[in-house]
Amino acid sequence: MFALFGFGIPQDLPPIKDQYDKLEMMVPMRDGVKLYTAVYVPKDRPGKYPMIMTRTPYSAGPYGTSQYRGGFPGSANFRKNNYIFVFQDVRGKYMSEGDFVNVRPQILNKGPKDCDESTDTYDTVQYLVDNVPANNGRVGVWGISYPGFYAGAAAIDSHPALKAASPQAPVSDWWIGDDFHHLGAFFLQDAFSFMGGFGQPRPTPTATPKRGPAYDLAGDAYKFFLELGPLPNVNAKYFKGEVEFWNQMMAHSDYDDFWKARALPPHMTGVKAAVLVVGGLFDAEDLWGAWNLYGYTNRLNPNAKVNLVMGPWPHGGWAGGTGSRFGDIDMAGEPSAWYRENVEWPFFDAHLRGDGKVELPEATVYDVGQGKFLTFDQWPPKDVTPSALYFREDKKLDAKAPEAVEGGDAYVADPAKPVPYQQGTLTRRTREYMIDDQRFAEARADVLTYKTDPLEADITWAGPVTADLRISTTGTDADFVVKIIDVYPSDAGPNSAGTAMKDYQMLVRAEVMRAKYRNDFSKPVPFVPGGIDRVKFDLPDVLHTFRKGHRIMVQVQSSWFPLVDRNPQTFCDIYSAKAEDFKAATHTLFRTKDQPSGIAFSVLQKK
Repeated sequence: MFALFGFGIPQDLPPIKDQYDKLEMMVPMRDGVKLYTAVYVPKDRPGKYPMIMTRTPYSAGPYGTSQYRGGFPGSANFRKNNYIFVFQDVRGKYMSEGDFVNVRPQILNKGPKDCDESTDTYDTVQYLVDNVPANNGRVGVWGISYPGFYAGAAAIDSHPALKAASPQAPVSDWWIGDDFHHLGAFFLQDAFSFMGGFGQPRPTPTATPKRGPAYDLAGDAYKFFLELGPLPNVNAKYFKGEVEFWNQMMAHSDYDDFWKARALPPHMTGVKAAVLVVGGLFDAEDLWGAWNLYGYTNRLNPNAKVNLVMGPWPHGGWAGGTGSRFGDIDMAGEPSAWYRENVEWPFFDAHLRGDGKVELPEATVYDVGQGKFLTFDQWPPKDVTPSALYFREDKKLDAKAPEAVEGGDAYVADPAKPVPYQQGTLTRRTREYMIDDQRFAEARADVLTYKTDPLEADITWAGPVTADLRISTTGTDADFVVKIIDVYPSDAGPNSAGTAMKDYQMLVRAEVMRAKYRNDFSKPVPFVPGGIDRVKFDLPDVLHTFRKGHRIMVQVQSSWFPLVDRNPQTFCDIYSAKAEDFKAATHTLFRTKDQPSGIAFSVLQKK
């Protein structure tokens, strides 16, 4: 949710100011608050045109009717067909009135003056249809990341004129799986860097919000966050209690009513607009949101038309360029350009100018192993076979369950020496860690690595992946990171940039679980040192073909720093932990007949 997306002007299009007139409106909401809205209407064009809107907390500027945006999102076809573009500052941000609330909860059983993001969208759509010149009475809404959250909320109890909504990489649940937490584990580096600026108070409308506190990573984020120490030091040294949402996160460590109210997917009801959910398989921020907003919207609205596209992209990577490579991995078929022209454009145009009929599969998902999009009439796919791989002796990964009476692998996890999330000197949080080579981790004693023999045939995983660990620890709390890796063979050739790919360990999927929530996200429980506990959790869905001659690898570790904050490994409220709470612990992963550990997944059946 942290990237800002710039869009260039195709060479065959005139500058925006030559094609469009810019209008500025203060659109009234039902409670009297007015929201700044910029509307770009085609100049001197006969006829009526659809409107496509982005609601954003990141600025609808530039401000002033003589100041124009440098570009518009999406295919050039939107401009070539004279679409009206609308950008709105959400309530409480930049030039809009009112108070801003992060991931504002939906209000149930609303009164006539009650407002949330769906009512703000509803009131805006009505105003636009009534007041924007040359509009055809149809509106679409889209957005990436935080604007994706607003696009999702827009579809709830859809206005009749809202015909299409596309939440893309949508912020959906900031505790379960997006941005700031994954299964209870706190994503320190992102939360610190983003909320330090974005979370600053804004007493009155302004085009230039208050800047966040200064800090210097000195070229080494790993060292900076390690020396920062326990989480209370963030306020003591930098935020000084001024970042309200940081304070709220620190006060709500468990998945309580505060977080549940802010979870968008369970509130996706009353959807009448067509919905296109888009996400990146290697999105470091809102991968969970794309999969789950699609799933919930489908289940809660059986009569709605809901489509899903998941491509080989980082956060927002489909919005520009060709998408022909991410990190070190080549992607065949120019998937970004293909998506914009063959999915996004026909989806919106069918609903905003046409008869609403568009031939799109239910789900379109890219398989990096095969280098192409596959299509499905449902997701997860129905033509799959449940499968599993088990951790075995000699660090083997095998489809055969263990038969031994005794067996386990132990490692010491030391909060003073956490496992980094990426090789090399870490500065800003990169996007590429989601797909990068994991050989640096295999070399560490505090990372368990298991792998299959070279595959005798291609195998395609499709759908959910579940880690099932049987654990004993000398501590009372721990994090567990599980990584699924595609190991290239020793005879693999270089990629298109000339990078050697022999023995490359491509990260396919990873997830972290704060294990005190292993039984209930709302009720943490400690480990009993020396006992054996089951830690079972889901990783985000996958579609990936492991090719013949490759190996499948799984790594298990207990830190992922500074991406994720350090677990003290002492059962406590980590948000108020003290330095003396952080202790090394020995974790043992069992792999016996009675206590098997492994990975469950589904294999796509060959047609």
